[in-house]
Amino acid sequence: MSSQTIKEVDAVVLGAGFAGLYMLHQLRSKGFSTIVYEAGDGVGGVWYWNRYPGARCDIESIYYNYTFSKELYEEWTWTSRFPEQAEILRYLNYVADRFQLRSDIQFNTRVTAAHFDEKRHKWMIHLNDGQYILTRYFITGIGCLSAANVPNIQGLQQFNGKWYHTGHWPHEKVDFTGKRVGIIGTGSSGIQAIPVIAKEAEQLTVFQRTPQYTIPARNHAYEEDFIKETKKNFEAIKRSMRNSVSGTPFAQNQQSAMEEPDDKRQAVFEKAWAQGGFAFSATYHDLLTNEQSNEKAAEFIRSKIRQIVKDPVVAEKLCPKYMYGTKRQVLDSDYFETYNRENVLLVDVKESPIQKITGEGIQTADNHFDLEIIIFATGYDGMTGPLFKIDIRGRNGVSLKEKWKDGAAVQTYLGLTTAGFPNLFMITGPESPSVLVNMPIAIEQHVEWIAECMHYLREHDIDLVEPTIEAEEAWSTHCRDVANATLYVKGDSWYTGANIEGKPRSFLIYLGGFDYYTKHCNEVAQNNYVGFKLMKLKSIS
Repeated sequence: MSSQTIKEVDAVVLGAGFAGLYMLHQLRSKGFSTIVYEAGDGVGGVWYWNRYPGARCDIESIYYNYTFSKELYEEWTWTSRFPEQAEILRYLNYVADRFQLRSDIQFNTRVTAAHFDEKRHKWMIHLNDGQYILTRYFITGIGCLSAANVPNIQGLQQFNGKWYHTGHWPHEKVDFTGKRVGIIGTGSSGIQAIPVIAKEAEQLTVFQRTPQYTIPARNHAYEEDFIKETKKNFEAIKRSMRNSVSGTPFAQNQQSAMEEPDDKRQAVFEKAWAQGGFAFSATYHDLLTNEQSNEKAAEFIRSKIRQIVKDPVVAEKLCPKYMYGTKRQVLDSDYFETYNRENVLLVDVKESPIQKITGEGIQTADNHFDLEIIIFATGYDGMTGPLFKIDIRGRNGVSLKEKWKDGAAVQTYLGLTTAGFPNLFMITGPESPSVLVNMPIAIEQHVEWIAECMHYLREHDIDLVEPTIEAEEAWSTHCRDVANATLYVKGDSWYTGANIEGKPRSFLIYLGGFDYYTKHCNEVAQNNYVGFKLMKLKSIS
């Protein structure tokens, strides 16, 4: 490969979702030549691919958007409390057009490999069309949940009907009318899709491995006066989100659930249940640190399930027995009510495991279910999965997968960088707050920090930035210590990698609070990027 045949840019960004679009906008404004590579044929990231029935965000729409531009916030109007997938996709397309970003995005292109060239001190990017790109900075904005997990069930290729995964849904509408449909999985996507599909299908069979704690969303259309008042308070909303624990402007009750008498605690839970959304998780500060408090919340939700679901046997199958909140907390619209429909059947695959998929449906240990459509709502290989799909190699040809030992020994500094991989930045990477805070706000903080870091390096004639092993080890230890003080680590979920067969168990989300995390990142930058090695090529050579 001669240098004449290789295009060269300052920065390559992966993904054209919330992260990639804002990263491009920031780097352009600072004069860095940048190109974004996107596998899909349009912007949107996870909201481009997740088109399944009922797909909707579980963060309120007035908080689930960019805050870097007051004009943008005032121009765009959301229609309902929790935005549906199509509306979020329209928003991101509006942003791409509003800031004229498309000219620096190459669609229908996958980055298959990214290797750090130690002679050039730059990253060589390999594209799926055989082209190569040379870049100083390599930035991943591919999200934490973009590697779909299709379980390895015997016989799938022999199925005579059609099958889909919620994370890679077709662009055209899938018609369930008069069909016998089976859906495997009752996580967030399954819980959103099941009530919608049940209204269309002749018969819907739900194959459940683990029941979920899910709270009513209580979605509703926004009124014009509310929108006007929200836009008027933009600065205050932005400030409160960026200085909050979760990236949303909700204050958590600082009481313990065990400090209240039973009747008072019941009333608090009832009020939050009626309010919907994540109000329930904020009822008491120790729901995820105190097992007794956690059980009070868990039993309240189980009591609601038993009230809603008419068949007591089905209701018990839907009642989770693990600790509340240690799997992803889910919002729903009429999920439990759906099991009162005559055309919906619940199959407990722990009692009767799926043995194989046949040409005509699904065979469990006890029964065969005739199906025309199978839907996998089986989630993702989270956190490390999207990064491991790309052959990323740093110094000495060591791959990220090798360094992190397939996820068993993940170490980062700030969830943004990792030792041995110079000038690699990860937006909402492992060991950052990422999926347990409001993602657009977390993304803005990461993007702005990365852009400022790159600006600092350029201003000081620094060519390479890389964390020290000591700083990385200290940050990873801190992340584990914070997580181990909570109940999260006691749950089997995609948070810990338990949903992927053979994946090492680890908890890769920073739980110290978005506000503390932001403050710490700022202090690192203000102290001349303490914990990083800042290298000039002259001194290297």
